[in-house]
Amino acid sequence: MEGKPARLSRTVMTDLVLPQDTNHYGTIFGGRVMAYVDKIAAITAMRHARKPVVTVSSDSFDFLAPVKLGEAISLEAFVTYTHNTSIEVFVKIQSENLMTGEVTTTGSSYLTFVAVDENGQKSPVPPVIPETDEERMHFDTAPERRRLRIERKQERARRMLPPEN
Repeated sequence: MEGKPARLSRTVMTDLVLPQDTNHYGTIFGGRVMAYVDKIAAITAMRHARKPVVTVSSDSFDFLAPVKLGEAISLEAFVTYTHNTSIEVFVKIQSENLMTGEVTTTGSSYLTFVAVDENGQKSPVPPVIPETDEERMHFDTAPERRRLRIERKQERARRMLPPEN
């Protein structure tokens, strides 16, 4: 399968933070941000695979600063790595004070998706080709993140098993 440049998957989403999006502190609900992240990452993964995808994991989500009522929230995502049927996506979240133009990076996350066919079975995806320094950095560090994800999943599965008699 021929590889595809990461730039072809790049997706940007912007929205205005309204009162129904915020908590009693006047900042956006964390769960709302996480929903935006999952949505943009899924769009990004489907752009790369040109197939349906399902979310498999979200690495630790880092909230670095709040997004306030009346600010714009912007998310940017791109495919960083693929492996057979899986796709890793990086998402960066920023806020913008629309009155001053100040932009703040408010969070980031890596998510992993699996492409599926019409029967819901895993389906191969094309390799990703990094072109920029940023894309290469994420690509080069992805195998270690994948290894850690697999270890974490195995450890959680071991803890969930009932003790043997």
